[in-house]
Amino acid sequence: MPTITTADGTDIFYKDWGSGQPVVFSHGWPLSADDWDAQMMFFLGHGYRVVAHDRRGHGRSAQVADGHDMDHYADDLAAVVEHLDLHDAIHIGHSTGGGEVVHYLARHGEGRAAKASIISAVPPLMVQTEANPGGLPKSVFDDLQKQTATRRSAFYRELAAGPFYGFNRPGVEPDEAVILNWWRQAMMGGAKASYDGIVAFSQTDFTEDLKKITIPVLVIHGDDDQIVPYADAGPLSAKLLRNGTLKTHKGFPHGMITTQADVVNADLLAFIQS
Repeated sequence: MPTITTADGTDIFYKDWGSGQPVVFSHGWPLSADDWDAQMMFFLGHGYRVVAHDRRGHGRSAQVADGHDMDHYADDLAAVVEHLDLHDAIHIGHSTGGGEVVHYLARHGEGRAAKASIISAVPPLMVQTEANPGGLPKSVFDDLQKQTATRRSAFYRELAAGPFYGFNRPGVEPDEAVILNWWRQAMMGGAKASYDGIVAFSQTDFTEDLKKITIPVLVIHGDDDQIVPYADAGPLSAKLLRNGTLKTHKGFPHGMITTQADVVNADLLAFIQS
């Protein structure tokens, strides 16, 4: 398996297919690069080089005990980009991966990047604070950690079968294969990485990161996102970005990159080619 070893000795698995302008994908919690299958195959077929890695502790990357925070996530992404010597890259992040992309661009600069897109993404800040009254109470994330630590397999199955893809909405037919693929990816990762990752995605404040970014960024969010609520995420991120564009999809769930892949792929292609 293709891997790189980071400065702190962590082995990171990555996929690197095709040639042409690179499109680099950062996945959400607690999944893996496999969550981008529909996008990687689509852009590969349109003549792009597609790259995706498994975040540390996730998928086929090393199940290390430490480093499950946004600084390490951004640094690991930078290590993959530098190892593959990518230039003029399009960075696309979903959910936690959207935070990873934003923090990477702010922390490591835009010298190797051309554009970015964040989809159903966690910025600017998920947890409720005095400065962020519209956020979710910390108790919500404490409960996610408790369930991850004590009943991870069942919890993951319930999350995928319910709010992640909107399969709990009236009239929506659950897709068992999609549910099982989510569960498979999530269970490949380590429990410690998943547990710590909840703090990373919920408590990191990306406000200043968003303000630093100057390249064009497409913000895509569904207004029926039950995981990262729309009102306190997509619109606020788009306003904080210097060159941000918001694309709102009515009724789309958090996991739209899978259940509405055709629409998302078309959005991304139009943005990249514009």
